[in-house]
Amino acid sequence: MAENLQQVSDALAAAVDTASASTVRVEARRRFPASGIVWSSDGVIVTAHHVVEQQDAIQIGLADGQTVAATLVGRDPTTDVAVLRAQTVELTPPAWAEVEANRLHVGHLVLAVGRPGRAVQATLGVINALGDSWRTPAGGNIDRYVQTDVVMYPGFSGGPLLNAAGEVVGMNTSGLLRDASLTVPVPTLRRVVEMLLAHGRVRRGFLGVSTQPVRLPAALAASLGQETGLLLTAVEPAGPAEQGGLLLGDTLVGLDGQPVRQHDDLLALMASDRIGATVPVRIIRGGQVQELQVHIGERP
Repeated sequence: MAENLQQVSDALAAAVDTASASTVRVEARRRFPASGIVWSSDGVIVTAHHVVEQQDAIQIGLADGQTVAATLVGRDPTTDVAVLRAQTVELTPPAWAEVEANRLHVGHLVLAVGRPGRAVQATLGVINALGDSWRTPAGGNIDRYVQTDVVMYPGFSGGPLLNAAGEVVGMNTSGLLRDASLTVPVPTLRRVVEMLLAHGRVRRGFLGVSTQPVRLPAALAASLGQETGLLLTAVEPAGPAEQGGLLLGDTLVGLDGQPVRQHDDLLALMASDRIGATVPVRIIRGGQVQELQVHIGERP
């Protein structure tokens, strides 16, 4: 029994030692420094958006003890991801792992690693909740809900979560939900980081409307197969919605063949791949269902 425990202990220590080469300190706020993960050997660092409070004078503490300057490439507050570029090369990226490919289950051991100071730190826990894709309170799309019971010590946000094989399954953050240790999984990181590197921002579709959910009349609800839609409470002048013929007081019930019941449904349909596309929009006007064509713009 003692021998087995020693083997597990040695394996965990080895995983942390390997990950430490890819875990950096991020000094981008007045309070306690945070952590980051080497994304690529040419100096790209991924960290949590909420720990980057300043856009200049950012410093990165490397595993070898050096401190180098970095610049902010871009950030996405909705997924709590920020990308920095350190003024250095030949960094060591970690072994990345897709959550699905690693078949994580509730109860699996995980290690959260951080470097809020000069030395690397780690804490052990388990996966205590897994779910499908979900939308953050800020409207970001996370490919999979991953919650752990690891203790998020000050400065651990932005650091990696390791599986039992020592692979990085995502970035830890305390900035998405209160009182929950969440991990932004690798598929989400890859999608957001690549967009930030290409555009400096996450591109999102734009209709130019303000909405509020409303219940549909019983007859319309039965025919449409949904009980609610979105009442247009404001339509931006010369915006995509107005140019497509939508009017104040219309009720939006579908877009591009998908039902729209709540504001989250509309946000989910405003993905970057719809920017520039002309899509059918289903509305209720004067008690009648109508379909218009709207050209999706890009959110400023």
